[in-house]
Amino acid sequence: MPSLPALPSIRTQGRPAGAPPRVRVPASEAVVDCAVYRDGHRLRGRYSHAAALDEVREHGTGFAWVGLHEPDENQMAVIAETYGLHELTVEDAVHAHQRPKLERYDDLLFMVLRTVKYVEHDLREPSEIVETGEIMIFMGPDFVVTVRHGDHTQLAGVRRRLEADPDQLEFGPSAVLHAIADHVVDTYLNVTTELERDVDEMEEEVFTPGGDVPIDAIYQLKREIVELRRSVTPLAVPLQSLARGAAGSIPKEVRRYLRDVSDHHATVSERITEFDEALSALVDTAIAKIAMRQNTDMRKISAWVAIAAVPTMVAGIYGMNFDNMPELHWTYGYPFIGGIVAVICAGLFFTFRRNHWL
Repeated sequence: MPSLPALPSIRTQGRPAGAPPRVRVPASEAVVDCAVYRDGHRLRGRYSHAAALDEVREHGTGFAWVGLHEPDENQMAVIAETYGLHELTVEDAVHAHQRPKLERYDDLLFMVLRTVKYVEHDLREPSEIVETGEIMIFMGPDFVVTVRHGDHTQLAGVRRRLEADPDQLEFGPSAVLHAIADHVVDTYLNVTTELERDVDEMEEEVFTPGGDVPIDAIYQLKREIVELRRSVTPLAVPLQSLARGAAGSIPKEVRRYLRDVSDHHATVSERITEFDEALSALVDTAIAKIAMRQNTDMRKISAWVAIAAVPTMVAGIYGMNFDNMPELHWTYGYPFIGGIVAVICAGLFFTFRRNHWL
């Protein structure tokens, strides 16, 4: 297979003049696991990424699976040269932050999956709820290269389950592709289950009489739902393409399993849409509840202002210092006027109380 030239190092090009050169880390430092599989079983021994591919092509059967974790430009360039990966896909694999997608380069499939993880949190405190990462899959006729970004994207469990199922591994690299996609979509289901609990708890908070309305927490949860939707929804088209066989080189039996993964993904997308709609309704309800509370407070304030206006008015009249004023020189004038003010204020108080303004 023709080799691609090594990609230029973006870090080296961006290095300030006079700065010491960066030390190149060997590609083996980014390799988490590397193995050769033949007839559904993992071959004994340890392999480098190059030795694994040589072993497969020397015997003409089996496939190599190389797992990488957050490789840099130089490390990924070495892997790309060995496995003949396209330079555009290599750039995506290094810099991450890609939307879920599926691309085909001759006999090479490149798939990007966004991973998610639920983060335990206090519902009333603004914090991260959904942590995201990425998994890139390079699938050729006789190899699979997986690149992970994020601390929660481990594939060791997926590899162990596949190694315990030789019948599935006999399908070759496409079996690895299906297993990883199935694992990622299963995590989507787990995260939506946890988020459903949060949404239910938020609904209870909002509709509890007299309770505090956590409007900031609702907006925070809605923002995390939006982030989850951006990670999950775009994967629908790649999964459907794989299930229909549009990408090619996928055995019929594996496509059947991929259709099941696509169905689960559709369920996740429906849940996310329901959460988004429920939170939008909660925002409207919370705003309406706050408006009602403000109206109630304004009625109370207005009622007390009306009561306070009576003595204020009387005091203002008698504070004008005219010589001829009613009851000004009467011995009982002050208690008489005070009594009238008290009666009027009491009448207003009981009137407002009866009308539920106080």
